[in-house]
Amino acid sequence: MSEGDWQIILFTLVTAGLAVIFALPAAMWLAWLLVRKEWFGKSLVETVATLPLVVPPVATGLLLLKLLGKKGMIGSWLHGHFGIEIVFTAKAVVIALAVMVFPLLVRSIRTAFEEVPRIYEEAGSNLGRRPIKVFFLITLPLARRGIIAGILLSFARALGEFGATVMVAGFIPGVTETLPLAIYRNVQIGNDARALWLAGVSAAIAFAAVWISARLTPHPHRR
Repeated sequence: MSEGDWQIILFTLVTAGLAVIFALPAAMWLAWLLVRKEWFGKSLVETVATLPLVVPPVATGLLLLKLLGKKGMIGSWLHGHFGIEIVFTAKAVVIALAVMVFPLLVRSIRTAFEEVPRIYEEAGSNLGRRPIKVFFLITLPLARRGIIAGILLSFARALGEFGATVMVAGFIPGVTETLPLAIYRNVQIGNDARALWLAGVSAAIAFAAVWISARLTPHPHRR
């Protein structure tokens, strides 16, 4: 394995990990709201949050490109006030991955919260615990296995993201090149051997993450 391969693998692992970390708080908050609260527009918000799972990734990437570019609503403000550029940088990779894994995180964490019996939370409230303490002392510990499983599954999804990433980050070796982009680029230039090697590494990492996630996911016969 060459030094360049190690850099691509490390970059992919780091950006995928950061994407999951950045998406996790919002995903956990939304998942809890969807499970424990009734509010106007709930179904609409749930539908919008699920869209990145069903629309073509390149469409999501195009939307991010329009928003984060120098002439975009968000990109122009960041560039004008702070001199921050997002598009075609490593930051764009993290943002694209975070957007793509967000729906999967929400669905996984929502399922984990649904596995927590309400009676335990109600008992905590009856003992005078504030809602935030009930969440951290009761809900979160009881749902932790499902949450960790969702995190690992989302991490595996981020490892294989291509469409949105290439739209908003492009092909820039050493700057924005993740494993899927490197595989595609090597196929395009006829270096099939290196493409197959990188594909094998990607598959091995994803397999490990999915296998651990499956082991942690609650099943009726394990409860």
